[in-house]
Amino acid sequence: MDEVVRQAMARAITTMRDHLGDRLTVDDLARAAMFSKFHFTRVFLRATGLSPGRFLSALRLAEAKRLLATTSISVAGISHQVGYNSVGTFSARFSGSVGLSPSGYRQTRGLPPRIPERADQAPSGSTLRGNVRCPYGTAGTVFVGLFPAKITEGRPARYAILSGPGPYALADVPPGAWYVIAHTFAAGYDDDRGPRPYTGLAGPVPVHRGVTAVLADVRLRPRHSFDPPVLLALPDLRPSAVRRPVAV
Repeated sequence: MDEVVRQAMARAITTMRDHLGDRLTVDDLARAAMFSKFHFTRVFLRATGLSPGRFLSALRLAEAKRLLATTSISVAGISHQVGYNSVGTFSARFSGSVGLSPSGYRQTRGLPPRIPERADQAPSGSTLRGNVRCPYGTAGTVFVGLFPAKITEGRPARYAILSGPGPYALADVPPGAWYVIAHTFAAGYDDDRGPRPYTGLAGPVPVHRGVTAVLADVRLRPRHSFDPPVLLALPDLRPSAVRRPVAV
């Protein structure tokens, strides 16, 4: 990504973050990026993996997660603060994306006892295998999941929790084209601030019925501002010594 595009996308995302409670249009975001509407939409999708509208929606839900975990603001107040006119619509979208209702997320502080997998598709008999690699430093517990888009949102088709980077295997993966997304916290070689959120993505990986094994390696890297927020409520992947509210 060249510097002109990087700065344009950064302006658009900053505009989103500064106006989560406002009614933003693609025209508004394109003006912030100083691109034409159609060029902006194509470039944004290429830079982030999501459309501008879907990225904005994800930022709103991520901010709702933060507010639920760290404040006592009511669910109705949070829904309005992140741009929803209807508490019912907010609660439904939050539950579908995060895997917990807003009140359930607050009660568990975002740490679910289990992560439900998708049950709407028949298994294929295929096993997806690969290695999660972290070339930057030392990583801790790793979440690896399969999703239909480039965002950790909604129920994964399959997932695994690893004690650290290394081999993974996801059995009986449903047929389809899946993105393998991994998350962890790691201490980089040049980072003296402690573990930081890292992510990795591979795909789309096609899985066909009757194919016994599918391979997909995932390379971890530090998360950056162009990465979509992690919406699905995950276990706490941070080392116990540094566990405190962190936006990922």
